[in-house]
Amino acid sequence: MGYVLGLDLGTSSLKGLLVNQSGELVYSASADYPLLSPKVGYSEQDPAVWFEAALTVLEKVVTEVADAKEQLEAISFSGQMHSLVLLDENDQVLRNAILWNDVRTTKQCEEIKSVLQDRLIEITQNKALEGFTLPKILWVKEEEPELFAKANLFLLPKDYLGFCLTGSKQMEYSDAAGTLLLDSKQKEWSKEILSAFGLLESLCPPLVESAAKIGILKGELLERFGFQQDIHVYAGGADNAAAALGAGIVSPEMGMVSIGTSGVFLAFEEPGKEYGGDLHYFYHVLPNTFYSMGVTLAAGHSLSWFKDTFAKEEDFNHLLASIDEIPAGSEGLLFLPYISGERTPYTDSQIRGSFLGMDTRHRRDHFARAVLEGITFSLKDSQQLMEKHANKTFTKIVSVGGGAKNPAWLQMQADIFNTTIVTLQTEQGPGMGAVMLAALGQGWFDSVEECVATFVKEAKTFEPSPDQVVAYQKVYDVYRQGYEATKAISHQLLQL
Repeated sequence: MGYVLGLDLGTSSLKGLLVNQSGELVYSASADYPLLSPKVGYSEQDPAVWFEAALTVLEKVVTEVADAKEQLEAISFSGQMHSLVLLDENDQVLRNAILWNDVRTTKQCEEIKSVLQDRLIEITQNKALEGFTLPKILWVKEEEPELFAKANLFLLPKDYLGFCLTGSKQMEYSDAAGTLLLDSKQKEWSKEILSAFGLLESLCPPLVESAAKIGILKGELLERFGFQQDIHVYAGGADNAAAALGAGIVSPEMGMVSIGTSGVFLAFEEPGKEYGGDLHYFYHVLPNTFYSMGVTLAAGHSLSWFKDTFAKEEDFNHLLASIDEIPAGSEGLLFLPYISGERTPYTDSQIRGSFLGMDTRHRRDHFARAVLEGITFSLKDSQQLMEKHANKTFTKIVSVGGGAKNPAWLQMQADIFNTTIVTLQTEQGPGMGAVMLAALGQGWFDSVEECVATFVKEAKTFEPSPDQVVAYQKVYDVYRQGYEATKAISHQLLQL
């Protein structure tokens, strides 16, 4: 039985998933690499570490899986979005990659807004944020002009890894959509944006579909790992888009909530939607489809901060063991999860979190439940925007990440989102989407739906409780007032 390998290039490690044609996970391996922070607010990585990590994972695969050398058919990727890799005319990396979580580019974002004004969202469907790629390109152009003069091409991380494995240079649409350089309606690099900032179109790589074959594994790598057959390599997808495919989000009535350090509320979209920049709007990994996405900056981070501060010696299970004994709304205690600023719907780096409504009856369980409720309310803000702008109605939301590990929190999500919540039997995140793209590229399935049915298996289901839905709507209406009520105070406190 044949295998495909998905390589998920994350911020701190690369994970490989080896899966067979029945959708069974045969083997997984990972390799870590360092994050560099030469100055406050800077976040960089040497792209060489990604290739070394991929070689490490491949070595583990062929060593630990007896028939991998004979049965591996294809490789594809998922990867951290937005991070900038610059190559010279000899395809040599010019500097460390500037990562998605680097915040040095506020000045460049303001410049982009000033120059393009409304045209930015009209062309790209997205706002200028520090994480995106264009501000990073402009920072290098302005701050390192001699180096930038040598720049011949830019790539994003997984595309650079694809180049290392095959020698082919390109970028697929789901990652290109996060650069602020893609004309999302014309599905091409925007000549208008490039011209506005004096950038050459040749700096941008050719565009391909996510399941497009970009080449075969280089001969020296085939020999190194003992492969007797060609290993086909497919373009892959941006991490969030790949995670959506890996969770089976392939139809308009489905959504996904992912709670890690940050939180994501994501929905499948067909062409033609307009969110005016209120949500991220990117190409999906499926041809001519999109996804919309809102981001809560401190989702799981809010819970881990609470645990580390008030229950450092306890595990999460013990901390949350009694929260289902606390009624919806935590008896008047409200948490605003803005401890790292906020992205959706406010795009405010200076807002800060707070507990509101504290009184003498509140105990630790109240605070723990309030934290979970505040995180979920913040994600509901994105759901509300989707309903407002696109008249979306969800029949099912797939919950993944930390929020899918606690039954009381899953029921809370069902009640707050007023939608059926499902979990997955095997949750592998973006790496599973990369696996599925390789399988689709190899022609293992006649349709995306058949692929999803094989690789994505649902586990538990949580239905909204009508009484709880009503109770939470009242609390959420109050929560919605919290940002404006605390914004000025938060901003002033940061200036003290």
